[in-house]
Amino acid sequence: MERLLVLVRHGQSEWNKQNLFTGWRDPGLTELGVEEAVRGGRLLKERGLSFDIAFTSVLTRAQKTLDLILGEIDQEGLETLSDQALNERDYGDLAGLNKDDARAKWGEEQVHIWRRSYDVQPPGGESLRDTVARVLPYYIREIQPRVMRGERVIVSAHGNSLRALIMVLDGYTPETIPSLELGTGIPMVYRLNADTTVASREILED
Repeated sequence: MERLLVLVRHGQSEWNKQNLFTGWRDPGLTELGVEEAVRGGRLLKERGLSFDIAFTSVLTRAQKTLDLILGEIDQEGLETLSDQALNERDYGDLAGLNKDDARAKWGEEQVHIWRRSYDVQPPGGESLRDTVARVLPYYIREIQPRVMRGERVIVSAHGNSLRALIMVLDGYTPETIPSLELGTGIPMVYRLNADTTVASREILED
């Protein structure tokens, strides 16, 4: 039985390009972001990968990335489930602020703690631990059972919601997961064992 799970972070967004904290705000993709998503779909197609169901967040950048990927692999209209459980980490009062401006206001060290600690919340927002606490139950309830039944699953989401999944799949700790960098539009292909552990992982890049 093939237990296939593909994770992909959305392509570059307008706010990524402008170096803004984004969180639950909803900017679209840049031209580069569109190209990244299309390239990710092409790489999946080159490996002959197709899917039975897709999952994504309720945010436009993740949904558009998924649409572009599905177009490349000739699976437009694939059944897709969207849920805010897969949304990016909520940056609260930082959302919409330029990261350099935030450093000028609160200091380099404080902003670094907000961005890269596991359990410190920015003002009005979520810590990575909070994000994990909503993503993992959704994964265990909705996504993992389908993979274990042999359905081929793709998840288009965000840097921090995907960190939550990778933390479990690849055995990262609260100390190591915040520093994990995920490229935009780059598919990560997991195949799972019968006990839900990872049999193999491949990162698809040109």
